[in-house]
Amino acid sequence: MSPRPFSWLLLLYCLGLFRHELGALAGSVPSAAKTLVWGPGLEPNIVLPARFFFIQAVDSSGRDFTASPGEKTFEVKIVSPVEQFTRIWVQVLDRQDGSFLVRYRMYASYTDLHIHVLLNDKDVAKSPFILKGPVYHEGCDCPQPSGSVWQDNMHCPASFPQIDSDLALYPRVDPERNAQEIPQRFGQRQSLCHYTVKDNKVYIRTLGEHVGFRIFMDALLLSLTRKVRLPDLEFFVNLGDWPLEKRRPTEKLHPIFSWCGSNNTRDIVMPTYDLTESVLETMGRVSLDMMSVQANTGPPWSEKNTTAFWRGRDSRKERLELVKLARARPDMVDAAFTNFFFFKHDESLYGPLVKHVSFFDFFKYKYQINIDGTVAAYRLPYLLAGDGVVLKQDSSYYEHFYNQLRPWEHYIPIRADLGDLLEKIQWARDHDEEVRKIAAAGQQFARNHLMGDRIFCYYYKLFQEYAKLQVTEPKVHEDMALVEQPSDDLFPCSCHRTRAKDEL
Repeated sequence: MSPRPFSWLLLLYCLGLFRHELGALAGSVPSAAKTLVWGPGLEPNIVLPARFFFIQAVDSSGRDFTASPGEKTFEVKIVSPVEQFTRIWVQVLDRQDGSFLVRYRMYASYTDLHIHVLLNDKDVAKSPFILKGPVYHEGCDCPQPSGSVWQDNMHCPASFPQIDSDLALYPRVDPERNAQEIPQRFGQRQSLCHYTVKDNKVYIRTLGEHVGFRIFMDALLLSLTRKVRLPDLEFFVNLGDWPLEKRRPTEKLHPIFSWCGSNNTRDIVMPTYDLTESVLETMGRVSLDMMSVQANTGPPWSEKNTTAFWRGRDSRKERLELVKLARARPDMVDAAFTNFFFFKHDESLYGPLVKHVSFFDFFKYKYQINIDGTVAAYRLPYLLAGDGVVLKQDSSYYEHFYNQLRPWEHYIPIRADLGDLLEKIQWARDHDEEVRKIAAAGQQFARNHLMGDRIFCYYYKLFQEYAKLQVTEPKVHEDMALVEQPSDDLFPCSCHRTRAKDEL
């Protein structure tokens, strides 16, 4: 007796599903031809302390991998055919989402650098990628004469919202007047650096007692002037935590550059010293940076702890309340102090102190609490870059990128007094898929906006736009000292730039 048509249809349907599953299994192997490779580290004119590019694993049917195909899937070799020895440190960082971040730090300048991206010894995509002409290392003092050319090479955005907002308060800047008035107003009580950039050389005088943090600004300016010719400008940098200019916009404002801004002040905001150092020292002496955190995002989402996590010091009263809340609701919040400084008399109430936790271990938890310290908590870029969702405290303080973040898109907002923290944690537990999308959007924001190339673009654009506002000539004052470039005798380099017309 022949089977009924329905039975045949059912059999064919099952065979179809089986063939589909076989196809999916076959497609689970990355394809050398389909896999994508892109990024600034494949362009010779983008000079960074650590260059980087990306690999996206793609299977033979054109589907992107969304989980790691294996940490050792891809191999990267970088050589210069004209050099006997190529001194380049290369790392392939597995981001656990089907993509890889490749970073490399050069210790000399090379010509016609060849970058081989290999999958089972086969070239991937358009590998080898050939960076033609001179490829300068970070220490090479070879500035691009044209700022517009440099910005095009770097793919800098046309503008940054925070720069536009900050400088809108200053229709004109008088360096001569500022050189007299700012030291009188702030110089005795605050720690400042007075900088002049003239003919692409950096000069400085310091004001105040605690000026150690000038090392970050010195290093950034020297790094930038090695890459591009800066306009002549004169400006003051606040080396403290708190922004300084508290006058109303209707009063005579003094332009002060600060690492952090607030709703009650008018300072011109730069990327924080912490983020700046992480860019300058990537693959150098710091362990936490925007690249390394992307390869250390903890277990898969489904295996992460669903307790909201925080560690830090006692630099704000709300942090005391957070630790108090964690004691009352350990099922919801894991928060503890690693150091007491500001509220030492309360240590018996909020202690004992716990050991420092590796920042990478934060991402064993799905929910990351970001709460102000003395000012904005400078850890936010790294929290966004990790594989967790940020519960961010409403705050009057902000960093240079905050106005591009969107609540409920890039992070979950919580009230300044933390009164709704438990409610938001419970909401996150009840809406896991939605929360995972917010975490992914925050992560993508960090990857797009907070990497080294964008940080250099931000500083250059800030200096460029500020210089346009100057109505008197920047001066090198008698008490200023030249900030010296670090010695590059070990790896000297000859520059092959086309000079701008105004230099001929």
